[in-house]
Amino acid sequence: MFNLRKQIRLLYTTGILGNLSITGAWVVIMASRGFSLVQIGFAETVFHITSLLMEIPSGMLADVYGRKRMLALGNVMAITGDVITALSGNFAVACMAMPFHAMAYNFASGSGEALAYDSMKLEGKEAYYERYSSNQSIIYRVASGISTLLAGVALWLGYRKAYLISAVTGLLTLYFTLKLVEIRIEETDNADENGIENDGAENNSDKASVGTAVKKLIDYFVESIRFLIKNPKATKLMFLNSFVGAIDILLLFFLQSKLRTAGISNWFLGVALLTMELGGVVGSKLIVRFKRVRYIYLFIICTVGVLTGVMLEHTGSVIPMVLGGFISSLCDDAIQIRTDAKLNDMFPSEQRATLVSISSFTFSVIMIVLSPLAGFFFTFW
Repeated sequence: MFNLRKQIRLLYTTGILGNLSITGAWVVIMASRGFSLVQIGFAETVFHITSLLMEIPSGMLADVYGRKRMLALGNVMAITGDVITALSGNFAVACMAMPFHAMAYNFASGSGEALAYDSMKLEGKEAYYERYSSNQSIIYRVASGISTLLAGVALWLGYRKAYLISAVTGLLTLYFTLKLVEIRIEETDNADENGIENDGAENNSDKASVGTAVKKLIDYFVESIRFLIKNPKATKLMFLNSFVGAIDILLLFFLQSKLRTAGISNWFLGVALLTMELGGVVGSKLIVRFKRVRYIYLFIICTVGVLTGVMLEHTGSVIPMVLGGFISSLCDDAIQIRTDAKLNDMFPSEQRATLVSISSFTFSVIMIVLSPLAGFFFTFW
């Protein structure tokens, strides 16, 4: 029998392992190798160009072939990226690893959320999704914070050893991912009465046909676009949330380097980065207490909070800069969780991973534009 609690525990476990990495402060690691902020911004652009190209296909593949399989493929991509970075000797090779890291996020982003929501929906407990999303956000922030806290250790070990250790962590994540149960809410020939996909589903002759597979992917994409056209509110939510999130992510990325310029040591840098990540934990906890507050009010407050973080970064003083990162993380996670819950309530189950991927796609488009601009902005202003 399907065990929802076990499924959620496994998703939490893979969330912890997937975000707990000694190479979390990758900007600092690249800067320590002598790469400039402009180069780092370019590497970030390579990452998001890949995300732009692969985000929607990864979601469609998850809807057609299974969310669990795409999560596992994402683990493999992450391991590959870590190994390439460990073996890289120059900036060009380091950039070659970025597409693999990007695809790791692509295959995880829509698949994880869709599998979690449909697992809850199968049991009639989708109302708990916002709490689950809040917990996952906390896991992400704490794990990422610990990872950045280890920035000094990563610099001490050197990037080669650090990324090889990260690859081993990726193998452990893959082990737990393979223990997840695939869920299908819609009635199909390959699903039992509980919506649990049979182990032999991947052997279906229709899915084995390349032509049929391509047609299925096109159908999923077309239906998803139709949904967005008919639901402009969902489209607006995707764009606005992605814009706020992009500003926060870029601020935290470049603060890794700017704090060193402000005079903080490598060891205290980890503490500062952890403090900023904890802002997201606070935001994740706060948002579930304000269910009745209108979304527009929350969006305005959180946007002002993120922009305040950017302004505090420009003080050039360590404490205000860290405070700015804390506030920005708090506001970003709060609005992200509320937006995810609203969007998943709108999305049809059979297109959930595809539509979540389209949401991430808008984020990648914004990041492609903002990443090089941010590199220039944080370097010369």
